[in-house]
Amino acid sequence: MRARGAGTSLRRMARLLLGAVLAAVAATANAVDIKIATVAPDGSRWMQQMRAGADEVSMRTGGRVVIKFYPGGVMGNDAQVLRKIRVGQLQGGAFTAGGLAERYPGLNLYGIPLVFRSLDEIDVVRKQFDAEMAAGLERSGFVSFGFIEGGFANLLSNEPIKSVEDMRRKKVWVPEGDQISFLAMETMGLSPSALPVTDVLTGLQTGLIDIAFASPVAALVLQWHTKVKYITDLPISYSMGVFAIERGAYAGLSAEDQQVVREVMGRYIQALDREARDDNSKAAEVLTRSGLQTVTVDGANVDGWRKTIEGLYPQLRGRPDVDAALFDRMLGVLTEYRRAHP
Repeated sequence: MRARGAGTSLRRMARLLLGAVLAAVAATANAVDIKIATVAPDGSRWMQQMRAGADEVSMRTGGRVVIKFYPGGVMGNDAQVLRKIRVGQLQGGAFTAGGLAERYPGLNLYGIPLVFRSLDEIDVVRKQFDAEMAAGLERSGFVSFGFIEGGFANLLSNEPIKSVEDMRRKKVWVPEGDQISFLAMETMGLSPSALPVTDVLTGLQTGLIDIAFASPVAALVLQWHTKVKYITDLPISYSMGVFAIERGAYAGLSAEDQQVVREVMGRYIQALDREARDDNSKAAEVLTRSGLQTVTVDGANVDGWRKTIEGLYPQLRGRPDVDAALFDRMLGVLTEYRRAHP
């Protein structure tokens, strides 16, 4: 009798194990792959955090949602990634804010050259506008989980840049597709050269461009600092990263899995955003230790640059890639802040 009972228990255990294996196989077979492209190098802090988030999503959804990353720009620049999303080759990406502005023009506002003067101004504006930006982007077809500060971009060059005159007759890089920065450079009498981010390192090395701009972290991670000698201490423009999934791909998940992805990835994005400012500060120190010399711009020159850009505002308001109402509200917030903090 004991032998028969033991045999029954073994058969029951075998059935349970077989059921668990079959359930795991079924979950794997029905897994939804979300393929994400990014220019962030493999092994970078960004990739480490994103992969940790993807692992947590997979675990909490029982393997139903698998987020795969293609780092290092292997899928191309923002425009190429968007094309691959349209044909279903990818389901999302880690974009620059301007890289998604063709889908939602509100994202262009933070990156207008010289519109911000300090990180305090950034904090005031982002507190009021980030949620609205995310909602606008979602209406335009992409679900985001928060924004990651890229920081203020500084000029990078092989000759010291203290004024606009120092930039004349030099090829100044602007991101491919960034028509606003291109227009700003032309208005200042400069010679903008549009290239995708993935080609800037080669452009600096070959002389295709003479001047680039990037935050300290970006200059370090993308190795641009190895091809220049000077960094100009002037906040040219504010950069921001956007991790976003195409709305149709996100909608294909169950409501429960959508909630897991939004909660988990949102938490990791917020952590990266909080760390970004300190990371940029540390990166700036590394750039200095690597031999880059810091150049300070005369205040009168800065005022002149800003007035030139402000003269473009009426033209910017009429552009299809600028949300005029949002732009005016943002300028209103900045005016109030500056009045209270002269």
